[in-house]
Amino acid sequence: MEILDGKLLAAKIRENVAADAQELKQKTGTVPGLAVLLIGNDPASHVYVNMKKKACETAKIYSIVHEMPEDISQDAIIDTITMMNSNPNIDGILVQVPLPPHIDEVAILEAIAPHKDVDGFHPYNIGRLVAGLDGFVPCTPLGVMKLLEAYDIDPKGKNAVVVGASNIVGKPMASLLLNAHATVDICHIYTDDLKAHTLKADILVVGVGKMNLITEDMVKPDAIVIDIGVNRTSEGKLVGDVDFDAVSAKSSFITPSPGGVGPMTIAMLLQNTLDSAKKRHLNIEK
Repeated sequence: MEILDGKLLAAKIRENVAADAQELKQKTGTVPGLAVLLIGNDPASHVYVNMKKKACETAKIYSIVHEMPEDISQDAIIDTITMMNSNPNIDGILVQVPLPPHIDEVAILEAIAPHKDVDGFHPYNIGRLVAGLDGFVPCTPLGVMKLLEAYDIDPKGKNAVVVGASNIVGKPMASLLLNAHATVDICHIYTDDLKAHTLKADILVVGVGKMNLITEDMVKPDAIVIDIGVNRTSEGKLVGDVDFDAVSAKSSFITPSPGGVGPMTIAMLLQNTLDSAKKRHLNIEK
């Protein structure tokens, strides 16, 4: 069994982004810029945004956080996004989810200019991903693919099972694996006999937010297991969706949680922001 160390790889990517951002500044006088909208008082959202802000600082990326009250109107949020769409100092726009119940998340995400959609959630970018075309890809599944690549794991010809069918993780994850020529099975809350599916997986990707969902008897020998889930135990410890101790003894590669996919998500956000800046200022395609 080998650990897929996302923390180590993410640190290398952040170093490369910082070096490239510095080079971009020397060539053009511009610094890649990321704007984040933080709406409401969700504690986890505030933690995530602070992590992203610190990551931007180390990667030589300018960042600004627009904090908005819980009761702000949808029109006011869209007006702010429209302003940032036309701001030449901003290369990426990110809306931290979840949003308050009275806000239409789809309308907010669609208001972001696709060329600044560094989270990869705009339908335009999702459509390009499904079609196998270049565009911004959601950061978590993109991080998984970079992690597989770093450990010379080629999905081509492998049976891949994705447990979780969200628009921001499961569906784009399946599209990336399909584009990499894997045979892909997508499971979700209504899947009957989940174990029958997971036992077929050469690559098993899990991201639903349910502790110990995947147990040792649900994984084939030497499977590659990617745990995207984040859960907190009654003692306050962060764990994934996979019973790590039992499953790791049976798998060939496995991500820890935390320390696996999480750091890669932020690293990919930085990379996407840099790519957006390069495309705008140097005419370099992604």
